[in-house]
Amino acid sequence: MVRFSFAGTELAALAPGALWWAARRALILADLHLEKASFFARAGQMLPPYDSAATLAAVAALVETTDAGEIWCLGDSFHDAQGCERLAPDDQARLRGLTRRTRWTWIAGNHDAGAATLADHCGGTVVAEQRVDGLMLRHEAEPDEDMPELSGHFHPKLRLTVKGRRVARRCFVASRSKLILPAFGALTGGLDAQHPAIARALGHGPAEALVPLADRLLRFPIRA
Repeated sequence: MVRFSFAGTELAALAPGALWWAARRALILADLHLEKASFFARAGQMLPPYDSAATLAAVAALVETTDAGEIWCLGDSFHDAQGCERLAPDDQARLRGLTRRTRWTWIAGNHDAGAATLADHCGGTVVAEQRVDGLMLRHEAEPDEDMPELSGHFHPKLRLTVKGRRVARRCFVASRSKLILPAFGALTGGLDAQHPAIARALGHGPAEALVPLADRLLRFPIRA
């Protein structure tokens, strides 16, 4: 857990790709994409059906480690609007246990925007976006937003060449007023942190990719 300041708010970046907001005892996650494998299986593309179990186990481990009282999921928590209904019974029981234990808020994303019954099946509260203690939490960054903003959607990854080898690490992308979280899900790809779509979302000004390690936060300028 590595603490840093964003727009005057103290946060901490966790190596698995989550944020810890100590003042609220809140974990913030983006893009879990639960039941992605089962979504593709229905179309005949068979993937190992363990993504939801792995992702939920990772969430549960962070809740235990931090003793979180709040969970904020910044959209695309399920790969489609029916994903919660397809969860295996054990996975749904684990998720419902987490949503009962914490104040759990689902922010709707483009994949799960139609999940009107999400709270009925899996617990928690569903909102389109939420202002929390001076920060705007939403799924996709809005370039014209003046308020400091936390979002997901782009699954940023930093790609580097190290000793002749290409290395990709999930990363946070930060500008003065925007912080884009990496995808937390076990079965998610990633968009290069320097991709033009991310640059457009960040708006004008310098930005950097943040890669959290156990004891420090690596910072890489990605745009002048």
